[in-house]
Amino acid sequence: MRSNSLLGLLGLALSASSVVASGTPVLAARASTTVTPITVTGNAFYKGDDRFYIRGVAYQPGGGTGTESDPIANSTACVRDITYFKKLGINTIRVYAVDNTADHDTCMNALAAAGIYLVLDTDTTKYSINRADPSVSYNSVYLQSVFATVDAFANYTNVLAFLSGNEVINNASNTNCAPYVKAVTRDIKQYIGSRGYRSIPVGYSAADVAENQFLMAEYMNCGTDDERSDFYAINDYSWCDPSSFTTSGWDTLVKNYTGYGIPVFMSEYGCITNTRTFEEVAALYNTEMTSAFSGGLVYEYSNEGNGYGLVDITNGEVVTTSQFTYLETAFANATDPSGDGGATTSSAASTCPTKSSNWEVSGDSLPAIPSKAAAYMSTGAGTGPGLDGSGSQEAGNSENESTGTATAGSGTVTETASSSSSTKKSDGVMMPKPLDPKPFSLVVVVMLGMIGGIALL
Repeated sequence: MRSNSLLGLLGLALSASSVVASGTPVLAARASTTVTPITVTGNAFYKGDDRFYIRGVAYQPGGGTGTESDPIANSTACVRDITYFKKLGINTIRVYAVDNTADHDTCMNALAAAGIYLVLDTDTTKYSINRADPSVSYNSVYLQSVFATVDAFANYTNVLAFLSGNEVINNASNTNCAPYVKAVTRDIKQYIGSRGYRSIPVGYSAADVAENQFLMAEYMNCGTDDERSDFYAINDYSWCDPSSFTTSGWDTLVKNYTGYGIPVFMSEYGCITNTRTFEEVAALYNTEMTSAFSGGLVYEYSNEGNGYGLVDITNGEVVTTSQFTYLETAFANATDPSGDGGATTSSAASTCPTKSSNWEVSGDSLPAIPSKAAAYMSTGAGTGPGLDGSGSQEAGNSENESTGTATAGSGTVTETASSSSSTKKSDGVMMPKPLDPKPFSLVVVVMLGMIGGIALL
């Protein structure tokens, strides 16, 4: 009887504990499919111990309609298109905009099952740096959206990298945007570290502007480690078939980036001046390039009215074009080099470029992160604005803009959030929030009192 009474009382006590602790949420599981995360060593990407070369396409169906949409949230179209990705033989897609409030599990799991990684731009049209007024658009409203996008994707192990911006500097006269691009890169890196996620590479995608593309590369890799980019990506359309390694100027690209301390890849390529047969693919995955470059992404998967599409999509039906066939053949004939492909293991910082007629920035001083955005490092960004938010480019004011210059090393991660306030990185699954021990202290006291009372019976 005593034993049964005690068990009953224990059951009541434990039941009471569940009531006391009911305010502690258990976070829902994220994608369960895992792949080997891509890492950075020296000037190359690695999948485990093996050098990883990006073979991919830009993927933003509907991007030519004028209405921004999220292809990763469209699971039906995504699963449909993966069939064609596999036929091409690619391992990576680049997506330019996503809805950071949407569910992406189905598509991301399907991509992972196919061995396909994602390079993701963290900006959207509404939430991005305004090159015409960068200081006002670098504000906490913008960074909240960026960080919410990181939260939405960081636990997918097939996220290869985040892009902090795309062609923000798009001519020879707006390099004044560079400090803000670099500040966003610093902020994303700090947020990833502070929230306890795995180390996901963060970098920038530069426009094909001869006057400053390499100057921007030097700038993104100079300074303290917290503000240096993890990689640098270039959009390049200089190889127009028929061409060659030297005629295209790709030999000069290799010379420029030889000795560069972080990975470089082509975030867009594929000139359409003439019929493109993708002759450049053979060069891109040849040792003449791989000592400095880690592959690239062909622009683009679907025809958006600009002549670049590999496929036509009409009423949900996909029809491949001759460009698709040419690229499929080119990828099939281009094998990755054996070993490390000439990669280096050192990751030396560059010297910051000096101010000149082609470079408006002096030194390496960056704007300090807005104080409201800095708070997200410990609290988390919360729910993002999605694609329908009011935007951030004109939302800057005295309360949410940067108010000064950052000190060197200010983006260093000084504290990592516990799993009680952050989703963890280990296996692509959101971890449950730990229970508060205080309610259990009360339970222990109650239990001891009950046991004592029974002993007197």
